[in-house]
Amino acid sequence: MRLHHFWFFLLILSILGAKVICHDPEDLQHENHPPGPPHGHWSYTDITEWDKVYPACGGKEQSPIDLNTQETRFEPSLKPITVSGYDVSSEERLKLKNNGHTVVLQLPDSLQITGGLANTYRAAQLHFHWGSLSSPGSEHTVNGKKFPGEIHVVHYSSSYKSLDEAVTQPGGLAVLAAFIQEGPEENDSYRHLLSYLENVKEAGQSTDIPGFDIRGLLPRQLDRYYRYNGSLTTPPCFQTVNWTIFNQTVFLSEDQLSILEDTIHHDDDHILQMNFREPQSLNGRLVLSSFRAPVSGRKAPGGALAPSSSAPDSADGSSNHSEQEAPGAQTFGTGELLAIIFGVLFVVTALSFFIYVRQNRKRNHRSSDKKSNVIYKAATAEDNMA
Repeated sequence: MRLHHFWFFLLILSILGAKVICHDPEDLQHENHPPGPPHGHWSYTDITEWDKVYPACGGKEQSPIDLNTQETRFEPSLKPITVSGYDVSSEERLKLKNNGHTVVLQLPDSLQITGGLANTYRAAQLHFHWGSLSSPGSEHTVNGKKFPGEIHVVHYSSSYKSLDEAVTQPGGLAVLAAFIQEGPEENDSYRHLLSYLENVKEAGQSTDIPGFDIRGLLPRQLDRYYRYNGSLTTPPCFQTVNWTIFNQTVFLSEDQLSILEDTIHHDDDHILQMNFREPQSLNGRLVLSSFRAPVSGRKAPGGALAPSSSAPDSADGSSNHSEQEAPGAQTFGTGELLAIIFGVLFVVTALSFFIYVRQNRKRNHRSSDKKSNVIYKAATAEDNMA
């Protein structure tokens, strides 16, 4: 009876343990845009009306999108992204502006993408999208989950004379994007940029800041990324963008994220938050990846977000490039491994119990067959001495 109790206890423990571990409270999260006054011709509170003034916003190749990591296709011809001129001298001044929708840093066209795309692309500007303390605000999502923020570095094809000329041409633009999430340490490269946000606190304000290494704002690894054709994520939403979304995230400290989320204002002195567009339908578009993603794995849980990923990459020991594998490099987390162990234990327990019962029945059967043929023999004195 004790052995039966033991197997029964293991069976119940396996079932209950698997149920508890597989529960994902992150699935209960959701985000809403707060009300706020419009700025200029459009705002993030009237997104559903954009296409009435800007027809391209109702097109079939809009951005951002949700990156479903199980539906991307590995494309070996996608080469690592290479850039040049990104280390801007401190003697050069860069214009930082609050345009009422985001904070924009104008970049000299000497910054270029020189590899990983069909053409050379010149830099024009970079900007950010973010949420709030209680809600993440990246534009692109991974398996339906958001990150706290997202950086976009906008470039235009060298085939055109200017950004204004390239913006309406197919493939005229290329945007390098990376997810931002919270980390334990300050990011040195971002410290320089964020220290000037107070100077552009109000909509329309601008200031000149010393040049710095723009490369430090991006992930260390530029060879692992997703690629698709899409649009600008704000009006006029022209569908002319080659999107590159890196698989590594960039870490900012909690204080740095707070500066990004709580400093910039838009009209009427309201804090600018939740400045993102929701993911748009793929409408049959193909999303390529420059690396092979695992066939199995869990969805990235979003927020800060515990995506299924490798540990933070700190090979060089530098906080300038604090980041980790984002969304697509999926591996089994602790919960999944424990669930698998409990599942295996359940199968082994059930099988062992079945074998035990079957053998016990056979043994009882054999014993009952022999009892009728046994001749009782009294023990002798010699037997008792053994």
